[in-house]
Amino acid sequence: MPNRITLIWAILLQIVLPSCTNQHAQIQDTISQTSLGVPGVHGGVVATSEPRATKAGIRILKQGGNAIDAAAAVAFALNVVEPHSSGIGGGGFMMIFLAEPGKTVVVDSRETAPSAADPPMFLDSRREPFPFDIRSTSGVAVGVPGMVRGIEYALGTWGTMSLANILAPAIELATKGFRISQYLEDHIREGLNGGRLSNEQGNPSYDMARSIFAPSGVPLKHGDMLVQPDLARTFRLLADKGPDTFYTGDIAQAIVTTQQYARTIPSTEDAPRLQGRMTVADLSAYTAVVRQPVEAHYRGYRITSTPPPSSGGLTVLQILKLLERFPLGDFTQGFGLGATRTLHLMLEAMRLAFADRAVWMGDADKVAVPINGLLHHDYIATRTTLISLEDRQQRATPGNPLPYEGSTKTPVTHIQSSSATFQEGTNTTHFTIIDELGNIVTYTNTIESAWGTGLMVPGYGFLLNNELTDFNPVPTFNADPHHYNPGANDVAPGKRPRSSMAPTLIFHHEKPIAAYGSPGGATIINSVVNIALNLIDHHLNIQESVDVPRISQTTTNGRLIFEAGFSLDVVNALRTLGHDLTDTHLSRIGSVQAVAIDEMTKLRYGAADRRRPGSVMSLR
Repeated sequence: MPNRITLIWAILLQIVLPSCTNQHAQIQDTISQTSLGVPGVHGGVVATSEPRATKAGIRILKQGGNAIDAAAAVAFALNVVEPHSSGIGGGGFMMIFLAEPGKTVVVDSRETAPSAADPPMFLDSRREPFPFDIRSTSGVAVGVPGMVRGIEYALGTWGTMSLANILAPAIELATKGFRISQYLEDHIREGLNGGRLSNEQGNPSYDMARSIFAPSGVPLKHGDMLVQPDLARTFRLLADKGPDTFYTGDIAQAIVTTQQYARTIPSTEDAPRLQGRMTVADLSAYTAVVRQPVEAHYRGYRITSTPPPSSGGLTVLQILKLLERFPLGDFTQGFGLGATRTLHLMLEAMRLAFADRAVWMGDADKVAVPINGLLHHDYIATRTTLISLEDRQQRATPGNPLPYEGSTKTPVTHIQSSSATFQEGTNTTHFTIIDELGNIVTYTNTIESAWGTGLMVPGYGFLLNNELTDFNPVPTFNADPHHYNPGANDVAPGKRPRSSMAPTLIFHHEKPIAAYGSPGGATIINSVVNIALNLIDHHLNIQESVDVPRISQTTTNGRLIFEAGFSLDVVNALRTLGHDLTDTHLSRIGSVQAVAIDEMTKLRYGAADRRRPGSVMSLR
């Protein structure tokens, strides 16, 4: 029997899309949302990946809180009901649109490397990187958590409610418990079956999480009650004493002690290198950073997204700009939704942008990131000419944006590509909220891989991230202009690892019309691109844009992934063009939670992704 996504795709293929004779004719005066099957509202809308978190956000809006208040409540609630995906042991990026005065900011609560970090910290005594499954489940992977400081800053600057009020829904969920979903059961089972919950039976540093999610060795199942008293206690401490209690004192010391544990390996010489290097001083020094988003125009729409240290926004914008010269959406020329030409162009643009991402993007506070050069019109023009409609590029390589940045560096004659293999965690979470006044929060939050490192802080009930594995495992810096690599994502003290998170806003006539984002590691970027193209080029409404199958390539020259629902003829045609597809390499890509505002009616709509147990609630 065909699955729901396949059926949605079959229905959408029958939609008659507007024909266009040139690329400029594609630009509509508005993206219509009126064909959605759910009623629009003029009040608040909350879209999350978990119904109980959605209710937490709505509860705060009903109490008179704004979108920032509701976002904080949702983030804490997700720590309870999606503990494998995000929480106070991690961090993220919160994009906020403030209706008055009409500005957009990003609160960066990305984790940082400890002060004792150095570029070769993931290499063993032979100068070889530790295997990913070892380094990602050891204390060396833990970055200084930022979520609590990020929420503290957002609430203190733009919120209207106290942290104690914000934490109330999460405390209730953790104290009274809730019946776990099939989705959470699946992750507990996967975590115990070779995942991060299976690490080293009998090691107390890894037993802690198992005692919560698999008490007496029996994994919790769909419908079982999950009660988390230690996490509830931690939240009460935050409510009573404020965020400083997380970054100093007993909790901070417990974090430091926990991240000193590491997986057991045969080499006693190398074992200490897998212990975490974080100190209480690193925790007390952590600060959230307010940043300006990166932005670019695409077919008359202004798109804003996350700046470095996330590569998400820059890569999304690059992909869209590389595609802008092609008449996407014009099915009469073969560029319709899901058509071979459309997908081929998307994949080629992804490959070029990811080649640049691998070399040039990192924490702009620690290394010069050529943001203007990467988005410069002339640089984009040189890169997009590499895309042919007739075949796949033999090999996608990074370009040199430095001349377009106005750089005075010694002329670079050759860029050394990064050969590092990345395995970014896909169990991030995303949600989007709009309040009655039109303030918007689109927020991606994570502990990286499913269950983070697998290390739970004893007595406090939260998991520690493994975000530092987002750094280059092997240092790449090379100053030689004939083999140049800036080492943009090499490890350094206090540096934030490169992220793919990309909470995004689309504006038209200077008004926000869509806000969304996704989890999914590096596939976040391509999920966000898919949605933008669906809205702008293919004229789908927001729920349709979320529902249709996605395609993604996050390596420059490797295999792509795609979802069920694409025409077999199209898949075969892509193979003929040289793309690496296999019948078995199907996947669920991302989980987009979105809000859209109809320009004509001003009604707000939410869209929840069926790839997870997504949920939308609204206030009229």
